[in-house]
Amino acid sequence: MTHQLQIRLLTWDVKDTLLRLRRPVGEQYASSARAHGLKVEAPVLEQAFRQVIKAQNHSFPNYGLSQGLTCRQWWQDVVLQTFHLAGARDAQAVAPIADQLYKDFSRPCTWQMLEGAEDTLKGCRKRGLRLAVVSNFDERLEGILMGLGLREHFDFVLTSGATGWCKPDPRIFQEALRLAHVEPAVAAHIGDSYHNDYKGARAVGMHSFLVVGPGPLDPAVKDSVPQEHILPSLPHLLSALDRLENSSTGL
Repeated sequence: MTHQLQIRLLTWDVKDTLLRLRRPVGEQYASSARAHGLKVEAPVLEQAFRQVIKAQNHSFPNYGLSQGLTCRQWWQDVVLQTFHLAGARDAQAVAPIADQLYKDFSRPCTWQMLEGAEDTLKGCRKRGLRLAVVSNFDERLEGILMGLGLREHFDFVLTSGATGWCKPDPRIFQEALRLAHVEPAVAAHIGDSYHNDYKGARAVGMHSFLVVGPGPLDPAVKDSVPQEHILPSLPHLLSALDRLENSSTGL
């Protein structure tokens, strides 16, 4: 006799899974710069930001918290380096822009929900599922979720900034399981990163769903992720959960 699987806990990534920026980073940086009398083109800032954020994450992972930095200092340094690389090398002129941007990205109005996000969360709650956040985000996330009316859907919010562990570190997933008092076999994670979300959760024995959006799927990911674990959009989650719970294999 096959015992039917019943998922009890869903953990969620946030950025580009539930929320996204209303405007690209380059546009946001350029707009703030103009307000401070500095003109730098948005595409140049966007390209510079992509280079800087990659290097910053490598040199000072998880906001440099283990190296004595605060999240605010980490992000201010990103802004200063981005403008420097984009040709604005007067750090004194850029410093107030960095301060303003840190505040701007803390504001819920800078963010928007992905299509179907709130309805999907409500649908999960109606099924009696417990929901929690597991996100590589900083101290500002709680306020953003509250401002957008999403915080009430979650039993708890775990961020890399608060725990000291970045996905795919197994410890942040294990902490979520501990707080929810559930075994990994009855928990599933939803996120948009194959490495951090999908593989990270599965490495601790959780189920996982990968949000991929409408664009073409990376061939390597396509070959590694079963079709039933792929979500073209968030509203596909409930039917994917039905298929998972009705399967005898689960994982």
